[in-house]
Amino acid sequence: MASLELRGLTKSFGPLTVLHGVDLTLADGEMVVIVGASGCGKSTLLRLVAGLEQPSAGAVVLDGRDITQLDPAARDIAMVFQNYALYPHMSVFENMAYGLRIRRLPKAEIRNRVDHAAALLGIEGLLDRKPRALSGGQRQRVAMGRAIVREPKLFLFDEPLSNLDAKLRVQMRAEIRRLQRRLGVTSLYVTHDQVEAMTLGDRLVVMHEGRPVQVARPTEVFSRPADTYVAGFIGAPSMNFLPARLAQAGRAAALEVGPVIEFADAPRPGPEGRLLIIGIRPEHVTLLPAAEAARGLSLAVDLVEPLGSETLLHGRLPGGAALTVQLPGMVPVGDAVAVALPAASLHVFDAESGRRLDPAPATPPAWADAGEVAVRPE
Repeated sequence: MASLELRGLTKSFGPLTVLHGVDLTLADGEMVVIVGASGCGKSTLLRLVAGLEQPSAGAVVLDGRDITQLDPAARDIAMVFQNYALYPHMSVFENMAYGLRIRRLPKAEIRNRVDHAAALLGIEGLLDRKPRALSGGQRQRVAMGRAIVREPKLFLFDEPLSNLDAKLRVQMRAEIRRLQRRLGVTSLYVTHDQVEAMTLGDRLVVMHEGRPVQVARPTEVFSRPADTYVAGFIGAPSMNFLPARLAQAGRAAALEVGPVIEFADAPRPGPEGRLLIIGIRPEHVTLLPAAEAARGLSLAVDLVEPLGSETLLHGRLPGGAALTVQLPGMVPVGDAVAVALPAASLHVFDAESGRRLDPAPATPPAWADAGEVAVRPE
């Protein structure tokens, strides 16, 4: 096991810069997931750590040792690829043992390591088969076994589940997490799937245009997204966004669709009329009964998606703003419904920068001394 530190990693291809000075630290035994849309730089970042690309600037430090200029084979890192990368003419045992044979380990140790990894992955009965005789999930287990037998300091996963069907992805996702916790190996995992990211990572790194826009625990990324990009990317269905203005001395948001909603917590900073974006997740929108419709917003329903355990409503508010509502169970609805936006569930963002707009810090009382332990005078 080991810690990993990325210091100002930058990567340019000619005039195009795809990574802009990324700083990141992984603790010993931690699993960090890098997530983002295609082209955000996440796979490039992984290739820099693996040594498959050289950074334009910055350093990769593994367990206190600068490995930036080392060849991939000398880094003590194992990588699991999207396409498995198995040798088709070798058996499962030979694929898993190949790297150990290159290192000239004794045959008995090779056998012990392969047998142990196969037992962990439940593929003991497949060791004599060739890759063509395996399913996609079995091939991915072999690829993981090949990484495990090396006993590396760091695991790298490059979208390893993207070639599997949906049901198998769920199964393999759980297996990877259980295995990583059991082995305790520091791991860096890249995916574009936000469900994988939320369930696998101790922490998430949300990448956008070559920069990490938020690094935090999955629950924090979901409940307190740093900006509108993170808010829209994490969560399914995506967060609703509605334009608004700051009102009532920062204590409320005046939505362009009509109502003024008072914030459930402290006022937001800024002048009256400051442009805002109000976010609310579909599962937090409330469907009002007909008797209370007058106190809500009228939603013209365009599409109803009954999904069994939940129902999604897609519609338009007065003025044309789109809104998605997620309701538990199978809910019959008409062409129009009334909805409410609970103040406690709102996310407030600055419209110009897209950054989260939190309440202004409380002003300390005049008797408080920041430099000492203050005792309020009687």
